[in-house]
Amino acid sequence: MSMMEITMGQLLDMQAERYPDHEAVVYPFEKVRWTYSEFREKVNQIARGLIRIGIKKGQHVAVWATNVPEWLLAQFALAKVGAVLVTVNTNYKIFELEYLLRQSDSTTLIMTKGFKDSDYVKIINDLCPELKDCQPGKLNSAKLPYLKNVIYIGEESYPGMYNFNDLYRFADDVPVEMLKQVEESLSPHDVVNMQYTSGTTGFPKGVMLTHYNIINNGSAVADCMKLTYKDRLCIPVPFFHCFGCVLGVMACVTKGATMVPLDHFNPIKVMEAVQVEKCTALHGVPTMFISILENSRFKEFDFSSLRTGIMAGAPCPINVMRRVIDEMNMKEITIAYGLTEASPVITQTRVDDPIELRVSTVGRPLPGVEVRIVDPETGKDVPPGVPGELLARGYGIMKGYYKMEEATAAAIDSEGWLHTGDLAVMDENGYCKITGRIKDMIIRGGENIYPREIEEFLYTHPAVKDVQVVGVPDEKYGEEVMAYIILKDNLERYPTEEEIIEYVRNGLSRFKCPKYVRFVDGFPMTANGKVQKYKLREMAIEELKLHDVARIETA
Repeated sequence: MSMMEITMGQLLDMQAERYPDHEAVVYPFEKVRWTYSEFREKVNQIARGLIRIGIKKGQHVAVWATNVPEWLLAQFALAKVGAVLVTVNTNYKIFELEYLLRQSDSTTLIMTKGFKDSDYVKIINDLCPELKDCQPGKLNSAKLPYLKNVIYIGEESYPGMYNFNDLYRFADDVPVEMLKQVEESLSPHDVVNMQYTSGTTGFPKGVMLTHYNIINNGSAVADCMKLTYKDRLCIPVPFFHCFGCVLGVMACVTKGATMVPLDHFNPIKVMEAVQVEKCTALHGVPTMFISILENSRFKEFDFSSLRTGIMAGAPCPINVMRRVIDEMNMKEITIAYGLTEASPVITQTRVDDPIELRVSTVGRPLPGVEVRIVDPETGKDVPPGVPGELLARGYGIMKGYYKMEEATAAAIDSEGWLHTGDLAVMDENGYCKITGRIKDMIIRGGENIYPREIEEFLYTHPAVKDVQVVGVPDEKYGEEVMAYIILKDNLERYPTEEEIIEYVRNGLSRFKCPKYVRFVDGFPMTANGKVQKYKLREMAIEELKLHDVARIETA
């Protein structure tokens, strides 16, 4: 694979010349339709507007919004002026936002009104009470000394904030030549994006990714799907996460394909968008596909235009994959595996892989990416078929964690290998199966248990819709197995906890059998669709009153 040595701005310019009248961005519910030339023109105006309010090369600009059209404009406009887009999780509350803005040294926050139960306007005013009394662009915050600009996306106007639409007007004050000079000073190896890892453990870390990282990863991912300018990709996964902004946006732009984003995931709207816009591709995490397949209106919609897409972000249950292929017509769906630190995809299945490999593995390494499986204790390579930690090296590895040198050194060794913390098995042909996280592994009486194996088995139970398996403290064995299960709707008869335990006992080794089963309505999730297993573990300790045992274990 030949690497693209260009910036994101140069990439957009190239595609606008190549496909000027081809649709770049379509929001079916917001009546937005931009061709590549229109998209570039808007991006250039916003970029000049950003220069006018003082955004400079290397500055950090946080974007806190769902998948609104302005997100895409900001993503490319910030890249054109050499600023670093810092992604903000849409579910954040005040404590998390303060941490991110302070840790990232962001000078500017671009935000919408809010999402779900997070009122962004209230949060930023509580965090920066000085905002309501200052002129836009002149914020002096005691808590956030770097933050100067707040830019609001929406019809309303708020004290102390610019409105995003002001940037179009401000562009008139900045000559086109000035933007061109800034763009010419940029390198493909400059940091363009700072993704905060979802923080399923500990404080989130700012992963520094370059133009080169995410353009080439997006292109390689698109190649695995055989994506071309003729494709139309429905993107219901969040832009603030690599799944949205790299596997979605960058994959499309590198090929001149059409993006059909949704503001946020809604199963009915996904199905409507696919049908009305004749989307050929769809991305999602397993829980999204499950909620589409299980929706009562599923049979009303036409999926005949679909061909490919990516299921990723969490382990993909085999039976869900088969249903997506059979019932949603996604005959060429791919599975991708990676992490933010790798821009993000490390391995992916290909559209022409046999279905067995596409439903049972996460594929083989992308071109330009090396993968090793090593013994976590010794660091030595293990033979094919033996589990170990997956290590990756190549063009996509991050520059590091922002202002966290020790954490960076712990993640990337002296030879450039990224230690993923994921347990995997690789076959003779390079296809990998992820068997769990090193810290997800349950050790019961000296036996290593991989939650993934028990989860896959429980998916075969006719009443089980979704399942998560965690280890909980146990005085006798050190850890015991606990299964949290979401049951399917409208069952004629609901199974008991004992029946589930018996089902596993009849299908797997006795030591893998859950000691505890609980039926729940949902799982604690990060906004990008990852289940927070540590929270399930905390819930179990609380409910089963295992505090004393947990203390013994950690002593």
